[in-house]
Amino acid sequence: MRKLLTATFLFFTLIMSAQDFGLSAEIRPRYENAHGQKTLLETDADGANFISQRTRLNVDFLYNKIRLGVSLQNVRVWGDVSTLSSDDTNIAFHQAWAEAILSEKFSVQLGRQVIAYDNERIFGGVAWAQQARSHDALVAHWKVGEKSKLDFGIAMNADSQSNIATPYTNAAGYKAFQYAWYHTDFDNLGLSFLLLNNGVEYEDTNMDLEVDYSQTIGSYLNYKKGKFNADFQIYFQTGDLNGNSVSAMNVGGNVGYSLTNQFSLGFGAEYFSGKDMTDTGSDVKSFNPLFGTNHKFNGLMDYFYVGNHIGSVGLVDVYGHIAYKKDKFNAKLAPHFFSAPATIQQGFTEYDSNLGTELDLTMGYGISKSFSIAAGHSAMFATESMEILKGGDKDEYNSWTWLMVTFKPTLFTSKAK
Repeated sequence: MRKLLTATFLFFTLIMSAQDFGLSAEIRPRYENAHGQKTLLETDADGANFISQRTRLNVDFLYNKIRLGVSLQNVRVWGDVSTLSSDDTNIAFHQAWAEAILSEKFSVQLGRQVIAYDNERIFGGVAWAQQARSHDALVAHWKVGEKSKLDFGIAMNADSQSNIATPYTNAAGYKAFQYAWYHTDFDNLGLSFLLLNNGVEYEDTNMDLEVDYSQTIGSYLNYKKGKFNADFQIYFQTGDLNGNSVSAMNVGGNVGYSLTNQFSLGFGAEYFSGKDMTDTGSDVKSFNPLFGTNHKFNGLMDYFYVGNHIGSVGLVDVYGHIAYKKDKFNAKLAPHFFSAPATIQQGFTEYDSNLGTELDLTMGYGISKSFSIAAGHSAMFATESMEILKGGDKDEYNSWTWLMVTFKPTLFTSKAK
């Protein structure tokens, strides 16, 4: 009881001393029927049904030029813990960072944090995934002008506090990175530049630990005026990866137009360089979107670049959408037409570049500011070429259906007067 009273006293002391204090929560259960998601279903196989849930408690604190952000998170599948379990300890820090506000124009943020920029093609928060993505990093924020800002970031990863060098094996996928991101706004135009130096550790032929660095360099532009909007991205990758030379490219763009207050249309295309299946060389020619929010691109069924398709034949995605929004309701229908820019071959047979068509239907309804419901159904109509890449059966009805409820209440806020 004494410990509880002490913790309660300290908590309220923290609130009273803060210039800004916020406490919020999120509970987000999601039902999914995966019947050929990410890869084609095997012949006569049954899809999976499950409910996953994200639970978060978020604390934001500001006092005397110090800002803190802490997000406790539990991610689970309903039923993965016994109803009589006394050892349910699957709680982690999604974010745990401190920011030193050194001036009105410059601050430094350290710790576990989300790094997301522009359309989240290279750096993204991956909010769709229940666990989402965050990095252990130092990020410096610099406001270089009235409409311009510059970020510098560095990260250095290790598995443990070992006294000797050991291979870094964590799923973070990188040993270290350094990046710079610059953004400026004009009247109706936003322009960004990104330079990322990404280091991956590996053992060379002499069993020595080496870190190879590849560079991702590119720009993102977005424009909006009246009923018209557009964006464009271009990125190049060079350098080395696991002792091999890297040369790859990504380019994409979108245009959109609001027909009425309720209806809008959009069209776009994206290209990823890839490697011919007949190419036996070791050079890396396939573009890797690295830390992007890849679920929001290239179809919602996640056939491409969501933990898969890295180092493959690349991708051409031509797509469009028609969207409707009125009051608290929204809906969107989006077709995707996929093809491969590199050669698909099995044995002596070369296959057509057409991979298939995906249709995504999504709907959502905002019941209140902190309570919403969303649902979707997607179907993949694949070709024989997709079978060569993914395996499975193109003639099965490959689909994905989901229903998600999101509760995001603000529990407490306090601001200095």
